[in-house]
Amino acid sequence: MVTRLSDRFAEELAALRRVATLVARAAPPEEVFAAVAEEAGRLLGAHHSWMTRYDPDGAAKLVATWSSTGAAVPAGTRLRPGGRNVYTLVFETGRPVRIDGSTDATGLVVDPACEVAYGAAVGVPVSVDGRLWGVMVVASPQGEPLPVDSEAWLAGFTELVATAIASSRARVELRWFAEEQAALRRVATLVARAAPPEEVFAAVAEEAGRLLGAHHSWMTRYDPDGAAKLVATWSSTGAAVPAGTRLRPGGRNVYTLVFETGRPARIDGSTGTSGPDCEVASELGVRAAVGVPVSAAGRLWGAVVVSSTQGEPLPEGTEARLAGFTELAATAIANAEAQAELAASRARLMATADATRRRIERDLHDGAQQHLVSLALQLRAVQRAAPSGAGELVRQLDGLATALIEVLEELREIAHGLHPAKLAERGLRNALKALARRSAVPVRLDVRVEGRLAEPVETTAYYVVAEALTNAAKHAHATVAEVRVAVGEGVLHVRVRDDGSGGADVTRGSGLTGLKDRAEALGGRLALHSPPGEGTTVQVQLPVEQARPTAVGAADPGAAHCPQAVPR
Repeated sequence: MVTRLSDRFAEELAALRRVATLVARAAPPEEVFAAVAEEAGRLLGAHHSWMTRYDPDGAAKLVATWSSTGAAVPAGTRLRPGGRNVYTLVFETGRPVRIDGSTDATGLVVDPACEVAYGAAVGVPVSVDGRLWGVMVVASPQGEPLPVDSEAWLAGFTELVATAIASSRARVELRWFAEEQAALRRVATLVARAAPPEEVFAAVAEEAGRLLGAHHSWMTRYDPDGAAKLVATWSSTGAAVPAGTRLRPGGRNVYTLVFETGRPARIDGSTGTSGPDCEVASELGVRAAVGVPVSAAGRLWGAVVVSSTQGEPLPEGTEARLAGFTELAATAIANAEAQAELAASRARLMATADATRRRIERDLHDGAQQHLVSLALQLRAVQRAAPSGAGELVRQLDGLATALIEVLEELREIAHGLHPAKLAERGLRNALKALARRSAVPVRLDVRVEGRLAEPVETTAYYVVAEALTNAAKHAHATVAEVRVAVGEGVLHVRVRDDGSGGADVTRGSGLTGLKDRAEALGGRLALHSPPGEGTTVQVQLPVEQARPTAVGAADPGAAHCPQAVPR
């Protein structure tokens, strides 16, 4: 008797050691489950052994099966809850259960029992992190009871199973954490470099969908009435809903639920859902979805939704994982809105400054300049009326008249620098031709602009050319400059290149800094290439938002397309 117990104890240790070895080398859980089912069945002389995992409602799924008769129930078989059987009793009590004959059993174990015709069964719970995870079951053939200590023998195996599951979860969670951080880092990088919001939205949809193993992922923006517009979509199936699709409000769906509550929403099955969202979801075969709100500046802006075509709910914690992406999306939205407001503010300031310069130029032209012209005419009249013998007086009057004309010319130059009248009167092409003629550096001018552009665009282009030509003459000591201005694909391209000394730097607080700010205020950009000793190239791109047809320049067809050298 002692020998028999000793042998069985040695067999148990050997079986546990084999399973423990699998756990220690982090074998996949399904491999551990299969080994436990076989080792426990052989050790206890059972004909059948099964390992199952519980669903929240008590249904059981066989994750590993073994049989000494070759009649094992297939892994993956699902057993409905209810009745009197080891599966249901263990789920209800959380304790080991023994049934000594199949005639005493009812409910979900009956169907497999009929197939395998067991005589007695013992089930021992498997708990992970203090929660019931599943049950380990062994069954004997008809008429043969299981050993009285089967529950205790099985407990050793279930502890190893729990360890394997916990270790596997820890590895999965660690891998998930690493993948999540990598995905969030990729999106955060886009946000940090101020990528366009639509690029961030597309990245959020894709990264969230891939991370969560979803079949579809969408990002939407709400209208005031709760309608949703898809601003980004992604699909692992190739059946993504097009961005720009609008979903009307109403019904029971995640979009409407998030809009109505301002909180995350989950739908774990397509039954009972309704509304426009469900029409789209039905076309894609969506059966479960989770939506998380996106808030910007304290108000509900939209939602990020992930969905699955499988019958099982999306994993627990999906809402929390999505929250990291929605926070980045909200940051991108806030940044974009702040940049838009900054650009609008700069544009307003620029427009106000331009209007002030135009008013001063007009006041000088209509006031001081006209007054000086009148004084000059009067002085010439006095000069002509002087007696023939008053030579000295005539010379003095002539000097005064000349000085007055010089003051008038200086005033005209100041007024022209404030805001060239020709730009407002005759457009960009003619204003640039006049600017090139006055340049201290010969200019090859090529202007390919038809009609009139929006006033801020024309003004900015003019000042870019004026500043670049001034720098070419004053600082770079260039011998020639080339100016090219053209419109293409809704953008005005301005390029000024000289052969001067180079070395210009837009960060030194020069006039180029102001031009850069002016271009960016219009949604454009300025680029500078100025290596020392190799000349300077200034390039500006400005979006053309408005174009006004005009007959200005019609008397000089083709003049804007012919490069020309214009001396001062």
